[in-house]
Amino acid sequence: MSSSGPELPIVVLEALMPTSQRLVLNRRGSSVWDVESGRGRYAVKLGYPIEATPEWPAQPWTALAPAREGAVLHRLGADDIAYGEWERGTWNVQPWREGLDLYRLWEPCRIEGSSVEPHTSVALGCVEALAELHAKGWAHGDVQPAHFIIGPERTHLIDLALARGGHVPEGYDFRFRGCLVHYEAPEIARSVLATGEAEPTQEADIYALGASLLISATGWRAVEYPDDAPRSVQREAVANGKRRPVKAPGELGELIDAMLSHAAGDRPTIYEVGKTLS
Repeated sequence: MSSSGPELPIVVLEALMPTSQRLVLNRRGSSVWDVESGRGRYAVKLGYPIEATPEWPAQPWTALAPAREGAVLHRLGADDIAYGEWERGTWNVQPWREGLDLYRLWEPCRIEGSSVEPHTSVALGCVEALAELHAKGWAHGDVQPAHFIIGPERTHLIDLALARGGHVPEGYDFRFRGCLVHYEAPEIARSVLATGEAEPTQEADIYALGASLLISATGWRAVEYPDDAPRSVQREAVANGKRRPVKAPGELGELIDAMLSHAAGDRPTIYEVGKTLS
């Protein structure tokens, strides 16, 4: 993460009138700000295109991602959401979600020799957040540990820019080209390898949630491949089902193993996962 990034656009500054602002994430194609104002505390996301490099092709869709997420949140009935365009791409404003993400919260479980075990109530909170989205007919498409924020009252599922399940304005829409391969279901990986794109599904979300719980609890990816392997090699491993044994403790381990089933139809639904945990 870089300490510097694009400045907040004038339209956002005029809307929020910040009393403080802090850049919390600055990566290729996007930045996220923590903004305090008289109206409350907000996350502000800016998107801009990724230029081509010798290692990476250009990625113009990143410029559209914040507005697409804003449109999705509106469709889902979220309050206090705004989005629009700026000179380099799009932006959105949404309420700040206080808490630790799943990976950070379960860090004590991953310390060698630790007796701390992953608490099922935390896993259930993640399940409930995803179940709420699935109940509305949507698939998230980018389930990963960093997107579950465990707050003092509930768990929030964030970063819905890749979600599918309802209408999104054509000017802000773009094709789904996969997500972080660590959490990509085999059928998604196969489709991306074959065609360059895929269709997010609730079954793929279940796989991604299982992979997220596994890596957060144990530090191990669901599929074995070299850390520095090219993305295509990673996807080949996922598509071929080169699974590691699940070593999460007890009932959680058995559940994760079922969620990581190679065939989408063999995975439990989010409601079955929740019933098992509760």
